[in-house]
Amino acid sequence: MKMLINVAETVVTDALKGMASAHPELNVDVENRVIVRRDAPVAGKVALVSGGGSGHEPLHGGFVGPGMLAAACPGEVFTSPVPDQMVRAAAAVDSGAGVLFIVKNYTGDVLNFDMAAELAEDEGVQVAKVLVNDDVAVTDSLYTAGRRGTGATLFVEKIAGAAAEEGQPLERVEAIARQVNENARSFGVALSACSTPSKGAPTFDLPSGELELGIGIHGEPGRERRFMMTSGEIADYSVNVVLEDLNPSSPVLVLVNGMGATPLLELYGFNAEVQRVLEERGVPVARTLVGNYVTSLDMAGASVTICQADEELLRLWDAPVSTAGLRWGM
Repeated sequence: MKMLINVAETVVTDALKGMASAHPELNVDVENRVIVRRDAPVAGKVALVSGGGSGHEPLHGGFVGPGMLAAACPGEVFTSPVPDQMVRAAAAVDSGAGVLFIVKNYTGDVLNFDMAAELAEDEGVQVAKVLVNDDVAVTDSLYTAGRRGTGATLFVEKIAGAAAEEGQPLERVEAIARQVNENARSFGVALSACSTPSKGAPTFDLPSGELELGIGIHGEPGRERRFMMTSGEIADYSVNVVLEDLNPSSPVLVLVNGMGATPLLELYGFNAEVQRVLEERGVPVARTLVGNYVTSLDMAGASVTICQADEELLRLWDAPVSTAGLRWGM
């Protein structure tokens, strides 16, 4: 398997060095693996901190900046960051208004962020936590108890980040983040397996001509394997599974997300089918985002995230944002 790397052991370090040189608006601590917006801490404002295993770029480091995260902690590939990283990040961005940890529901992430919250509070930092668990594909997986955290993480980070940017208090920012998570659902499909740098080969066997329905962002098994389907058939299955669980009563935000190796030509075509299904089901769409945002290394495939949004959530979604991976209005 060919990869554009030096050696597997330095993949994350090399990427952080490259990110630092490309984005002078960020403070990238390569040694301690913490990415911080350069103007942090911002006086009087709640700071959002998230993180997770590397391999899902631009999540989370690509979402650090005005209007989203104050800091992100990258772990090794598909491996949770450690509490020391999270404590260091919280200390770097806390202005006295408190810190909100946004945590995807994977066992390692949950345990380490819980430990980091206790350590940070011992140092005088007020910490709140929100767990993202939007994936409707499976209840439990190789990596987690309960539903996995996937595409809704972007909605939580963007909308709660906008609230924090406005100077809203910690308990309100936390409540908004919880509202977004509770009103969002995701479903993903893999057309190929991903390959980790350490293994240098696909992490699971997916025969030619087959796909995996309900895949996780680490290559965890889904709910069903089938022979290859058309874009329209995949949209029918994915959107209907999400709507059966969500049953939205107001306009929705839609994220059509690539898993890393699917080109925009295919993603936009898939989005056309997703929009068709939503129209057929009578679900009005307020905003749509298409692209590779919550990836799984070189996996081919896509996920659909749908979030029911009231006027306030839509206003916060439209608010200006300036990060490496998401940027508008500034």
